[in-house]
Parts: sequence; C-alpha cells; structure tokens
Amino acid sequence: MQLVVLIKQTFDTEEKIELVNGTASEQNVKFIINPYDEYALEEALRLREAHGGTVTVVSCGPDRTVEALRTALAMGADEAVLLSADGLQGDDGYAVGAALAKVVEQLKPDLLLAGLFAVDRGAGSVALQIAERLGLPQAAAALKVEVKDAGAGGGADGKSLSPSGASWAGGGVKQVAVVERDTEWGAQTVEVPLPALITAQQGLNEPRYPSLPGIMKAKKKPLKQISASELGLAADDLAPRTERVALQGPPVRAAGRKLAGTPQEQAAQLADLLQREAKLF
Repeated sequence: MQLVVLIKQTFDTEEKIELVNGTASEQNVKFIINPYDEYALEEALRLREAHGGTVTVVSCGPDRTVEALRTALAMGADEAVLLSADGLQGDDGYAVGAALAKVVEQLKPDLLLAGLFAVDRGAGSVALQIAERLGLPQAAAALKVEVKDAGAGGGADGKSLSPSGASWAGGGVKQVAVVERDTEWGAQTVEVPLPALITAQQGLNEPRYPSLPGIMKAKKKPLKQISASELGLAADDLAPRTERVALQGPPVRAAGRKLAGTPQEQAAQLADLLQREAKLF
C-alpha cells in the first residue's frame, strides 16, 4: 500500500502562547507534530506492517517544519515531502489545500490519512478540501480502521460500492477501509472504497516514540522540499479566500462579585447582571 500522511507542526500543547503585535510569538517556543496527526501517522505505520508498502509524510510550512518531518521519519515513515509555505497564505486553508492536493495527487496514495484537526487553529478543513479536490471518499474522526479486500461485486460485507473518484483509482473497487468513527450520536461504522481519506480521532491508537536507531536512520531517509511555484497552479488557486482580521487573547478574568440580600433578591440581581453585563440573553 502507498500510504500518505498529512502532518502539521504546531506549538507544544504545554506552551504558554504570547501575542506580540497581533501574532503568536515564536520566540523560545517548542514545536511538535500536531497530536492528532501523530494518531494518523501511527495508524499508517500499523497498516504498512500489516499490508506492506510505504509511508510518506507530507507537510506545508516554514523551514523549521523539517524538524517535525524528521521526527516522523524517526517514528518509522519511509519518505517525507515539505511544501514551502513561502508564497502561501498560511492563515487561509483554501490556498494550502489547493497546493497540498497537487502534492498528494503526484504521490497517488491508496490511503490518505490526517489528523481530525490541528490544535493551533482547530478548523479541520484542509484534509477535507484535499479529498474534495481529488475525488476521494472520506471517513472522519476514526476510532478504528481495518483495510480489507473487497469481494466481487461489492464491499467486504457484501454492500455494493462505487469506485473512488480519484484520477489514479482503478476501474473497480479492490480494497475497502472499514472505519469506526466518532460522531455526536456515538460510534458509527462506515465502509469506503480506496483510495480514500481517513482523519484520526483521539483514541485511534497510541503513537510510538522515535527509537534511537530510528533517529539515526531518519537522517538518511529521503526528504524532498518543493515550492508552490513548482506545482503549476494558477494565481487564483493560491489566492486567499479568508482574512484574519485580528488575533486576541482571552479577556482578563474579573474579580468575583458577592450578591447581597435574600435569595429572591440575589436571583433578581443575577438575572439582571447576566442580561445587562454578560449579554447572555
């Protein structure tokens, strides 16, 4: 199997974020692989161990993102690709999604995996945009993944399946992914034909730590760096669709207030404060 994993380098979740001139300061900040992307990577490594093939990690970001990719290689990925963020609006998922879709299309994965969302922005839209652009069916918030051979004329459980719409997909459904996914109404099991996108939810697995031999091997594994200008995209494809107007920290927590009077009087005061000051209703 050709497995491709989208990863993003984010602030360490233990870091205290400081805003300087309207942006998050990166001074003396530790960066890590987005935790949800680690679940996706671990699942790709387990699928490779079960079915064979290669695991390629792909990321878009500045030069420091190489560190995250080397960590992924040390965990066991075979190859890495870094798409330079130069010329891309990092705050706009549309441009990043358009560029990454071109990279993924060239890799022709049997399965594309990504985290459910990135902890720095929480939008969770880039991987879904890539799937839409490439005609990939998708299953989000995976808690369990199993890849099976599809039976003649149907899926692993006999259901009739339509082939993936990806340009590199074969004429018929050869493999399917059976995915147990997390929803607002509880766990749901779905079946998608490959190639497909699966996004990882917390609890899918327990990501491994890079071993010392893995760290040494990672230094010799292929890490390709490309720019958006090499992808043949039109300027309109890379034009941002959204604009971040401001980035603000949470308001300073005000001191508590003690209400006096009888319980009835306190309730009336509380209702008045919630309406007049807190603007809750």
